[in-house]
Amino acid sequence: MKSLIRAVILVALLFPVLVVARVRHYKFSVVMMNCTRLCSTKPILTVNGQFPGPTIYAREDDTVVVRVINHVNYNVTIHWHGVRQLLTGWADGPAYITQCPIQPGQNYIYNFTLSGQRGTLLWHAHVSWLRAVLHGAIVILPKRGVSYPFPKPDKERVIILGEWWKSDVEAVVNEATQLGLPPNVSDAHTINGHPGPTHNCSQGGFTLHVENKKTYLLRIINAALNDELFFKIAGHNLTVVEADAIYTKPFKTSTIIIAPGQTTNALLTTNQKIGKYLIFASPFMDAPIPVDEKAAIATLRYRGTAVNSPPIVTHIPPLNATDVEFSFLDSLRSLNSKKYPAKVPLHIDHSLFFYMAIGINSCATCLNGTQFVADINNVSFVMPTTALLQAHYYNISGVFTDDFPERPLMPFDYTGNPPSNLQTMSGTKVYRVSYNSTVQVVLQGTVFISPENHPAHLHGFNFFEVGRGEGNFDPEKDPKKFNLVDPIERNTIAVPSGGWTAIRFRADNPGKPPNWSVHSFLNYLRKLPFSTIKLFFSFVKSIYLFGSIGFPITTITLIAFLNRFYRKRVDRMKTHCTRVLLAPLIVIIGC
Repeated sequence: MKSLIRAVILVALLFPVLVVARVRHYKFSVVMMNCTRLCSTKPILTVNGQFPGPTIYAREDDTVVVRVINHVNYNVTIHWHGVRQLLTGWADGPAYITQCPIQPGQNYIYNFTLSGQRGTLLWHAHVSWLRAVLHGAIVILPKRGVSYPFPKPDKERVIILGEWWKSDVEAVVNEATQLGLPPNVSDAHTINGHPGPTHNCSQGGFTLHVENKKTYLLRIINAALNDELFFKIAGHNLTVVEADAIYTKPFKTSTIIIAPGQTTNALLTTNQKIGKYLIFASPFMDAPIPVDEKAAIATLRYRGTAVNSPPIVTHIPPLNATDVEFSFLDSLRSLNSKKYPAKVPLHIDHSLFFYMAIGINSCATCLNGTQFVADINNVSFVMPTTALLQAHYYNISGVFTDDFPERPLMPFDYTGNPPSNLQTMSGTKVYRVSYNSTVQVVLQGTVFISPENHPAHLHGFNFFEVGRGEGNFDPEKDPKKFNLVDPIERNTIAVPSGGWTAIRFRADNPGKPPNWSVHSFLNYLRKLPFSTIKLFFSFVKSIYLFGSIGFPITTITLIAFLNRFYRKRVDRMKTHCTRVLLAPLIVIIGC
């Protein structure tokens, strides 16, 4: 008995995290609720009757268990955006990839550990457009006894930015799919679910109550479907200290730019005179395409402010303020301290070049007989009727091929004259990548049909943005300018309109059989079928990179398989995802 006690004490001393880490349980009941915005009421999906949904609170290395119960007539899944999902890929949440959707009346338990992560992330639905209203924050605090690498704030507040449609968003996207046209833009932007007192409606907006001479940590999340947003508070500067749950070198700014799926933590010091100050979330779009140009308005209100005190306003950036965006992005640097190093891959095993483009394919049921589609390296995805995970695990032939091009088969001027033929090839194609290898991906934007900014999200991994530029990527000159010392580390990045972004990461997250995805949100096509790239990891064999269609986005999906230990899990996933369930997949790939 004494020897057992000694052993327990020794383990506790050697592995204190095992003692202090907790299991945190949450229950998510997905229910319908009437919601009034813009002086118009409609039913929306919510978690526990809240919009935005409840915040998940945990600490680094805690285990989170969420039981999701579906009480609505839609299929539902929840994606934990930015969570590494080490060895818990089944909990990642992309519908039809790591799990079948949770059908009406059914439930599903997500179980994952926040290994080595701290900061702000988000959760959202991963089926069709449901994430427009079904989303919330994930707040991961440091381990007990571990301080922030910046001055401790007095208080913390979650700020969620989003978009709002007066119409049912499912009806909007279904109509667009049937016609082969871009869906309608949103009717408003929101701050914590409220557009503010605009749009010919006197409804009030969100109010951030503060006290004078305090420091607040604002956890800012962009949960919008489409739009990059500027965030600005009249009369106040913000000090950025974190992006996508990664500490940054602190810097001050009056304006934050944040893409869909991104998070930014910033310190706000309330050092102005007592009063009301307007908060703005306004869109950024530097391409000639339709966008909801209306800003969401909230109010920062100091304690002691008179009821009739007039609000203090500020100038918001122009819609196409590329200089403001570039200035902000150029200021972002990883902290790269001894405790939080930036482990940038210096040697590259796989160098990939993907151009993201819009094509025009024939469509018998669409307006004018054609449909906008999207592609990567001219490949648009064909959704298989057998789950990709199932096909890999059981070695089922004929589901996918391994000939996805690592670079364009016919290079051209991506930001100049378009090719004469905009029709894409279709297929479920893969590219093999070795486990634990280092990968560089150059994401190249194009300008034919129209240039567009492409925010991109990587499931299950962070990556380093080592380079970014306008025009075509130059493989000889541009790598010489890469930042390999302290580049920003993120899970979501924005590829500039008519430009390129280079990212690097190590494929070191095999996990249980999961699916990891990088999404590129094609805003102006508003969720038209888009190309998807999927990377399938095998623990001892290889990674497969699939070309596929997403809706709304380009997806790079990394799926890891431990081929021996998880047969029971795979048997449960032997997906009874029939053709009927898979049919809507062109509209279900979310961020």
